Amino acid sequence: MDLAELLKVAEAAVDRGRVVTDSRAPGVLTSKGDRDMASEVDFAVEREVRAFLERETPEIGVLGEEEGGATDGTRWVLDPIDGTVNFIHGVPLWGISLGLIHEGRAVAGVIDHPALGTRYAAAEGHGATCNRKPIRGSECTDLSDALVAVGDYAVGPDPDRVNAERLALTQLLYPRAQRIRMIGTAATALTWTAAGHFDATIMFSNKPWDTMAGVSICREAGVVVLDLDGSQHAPESRGTFAVSAGLADPLLELIAQTVA
Repeated sequence: MDLAELLKVAEAAVDRGRVVTDSRAPGVLTSKGDRDMASEVDFAVEREVRAFLERETPEIGVLGEEEGGATDGTRWVLDPIDGTVNFIHGVPLWGISLGLIHEGRAVAGVIDHPALGTRYAAAEGHGATCNRKPIRGSECTDLSDALVAVGDYAVGPDPDRVNAERLALTQLLYPRAQRIRMIGTAATALTWTAAGHFDATIMFSNKPWDTMAGVSICREAGVVVLDLDGSQHAPESRGTFAVSAGLADPLLELIAQTVA
């Protein structure tokens, strides 16, 4: 695959999504379950980006968060608005996230933050950039110096059980890390880890539209990306752990104490 060319396609597709986010308010909200929703803009961006990708790369499937699609093979994975709750509340931490999976691996990604004016992009073997400038992850080796992002607490069915691991990790982290952050968007947390702003991001989830673009960007920025058991991250991984190499082992020890 010519990943450099496909990255250009991805950027052009995200450009079209950006036109939608720049011109529309969130509009009517559609409930997706307990305290989870999609806005009109989520659907509009997904349809615009999907239509473009289907024209430009008809041989590659498309999986979108809101309307589904391809679940295997080489495929684009799209979150039209990652951080919808932030978006509808006017918090500028949200983004359009478009990744490419090939042979069971995240190989390219574009994450655009319209409200922040930043775009992150990467393709395997071509490095990672923010606004066209190369980025590298943190070199932190001491957990007491580390700024660690964690994924959102879950909503929906049986939240107490689902959140037990997240709460246990927080209990272990707060006396050890310099600070903990929860920002409400996996895409942004992963790009900020790729750029070295966060020293690690730990998420007890791995929805491909949330993570695949960010995983590709992190890897190309020299960040280690693992599943919660320390194995290499893959689309089917249980969770997503992006970390400075020097912090991987001590954080894996803490994660192992919390995972049932």
